Amino acid sequence: MRNQGRLTGKVAFITGAARGIGRAQAVRFAQEGAAIIAVDLCGPMDTVVVPPSTQADLQDTANLVNSTGGRIRTTVADVRDVDGLRDAVAGGVEEFGGLDVVCATAGITSRAPLAEMSEATWQTMLDVNLTGVFHTCKVAVPHLIERGGGAVVLISSIAGQRGLVGVGHYTAAKHGVVGLMRGLAHDLAAHGVRVNSVLPTNVDTPLIQNDAVRAGFRPDLERPPTRAEFAAAARPMNLLDVPWVDPIDVANASLFLASDEARYITAVALPVDAGNSQR
Repeated sequence: MRNQGRLTGKVAFITGAARGIGRAQAVRFAQEGAAIIAVDLCGPMDTVVVPPSTQADLQDTANLVNSTGGRIRTTVADVRDVDGLRDAVAGGVEEFGGLDVVCATAGITSRAPLAEMSEATWQTMLDVNLTGVFHTCKVAVPHLIERGGGAVVLISSIAGQRGLVGVGHYTAAKHGVVGLMRGLAHDLAAHGVRVNSVLPTNVDTPLIQNDAVRAGFRPDLERPPTRAEFAAAARPMNLLDVPWVDPIDVANASLFLASDEARYITAVALPVDAGNSQR
């Protein structure tokens, strides 16, 4: 798909851009004319066993954006490090001339019953999946205000509106993202900045397609489930007959919320969940 112009002349800041939803957002937005400021940690994190993204992954995102004819600036940065994020945004704004769209997409997953969860596991989850979103907004929003308006898209989850087994810390963080979105939408309305959230069901990314997450769906097995076995267990979560959605589905919803087509939409929690919330 080539440039259709829905974000022509705009600049988008995307965290978690090395793979998964963040990569899909970067490529999709570039196809629509946006220049991309892309950030990812590209390395391991304590308490997280899911294989991390790498600098090679982030370069692959850059290559995909470049293949659309788009422009991208990549930075390795941790959303827990507000100064590192601020520098990444400032460098992108200097290179591309401003900022119009923010996608707070970076996130982690881990699993443990709350009663057995370590303090470190709890704290890392909140630091990345909630405080990291706050940091992303904190460093980027002043540039949107200076621009005279813009759009913020915060990636939450179905866990932002319902409970799930074994991920109470993730559920708490994702509920917090929805609350942050609603508060920020009120704070920024007078500046012409819209703030919304996307709440996906399972998304076919490395965040779920790994032995640790698959095993949580099939605790009856003594070995890691296959992709097919995982799909069979995940499918009943959704109203539509699919086990998960694709990153492009979340990117397309984000694109709509970022574009002028959604110019009067703010403070909305948009499910992209194959009907999961109606189960």
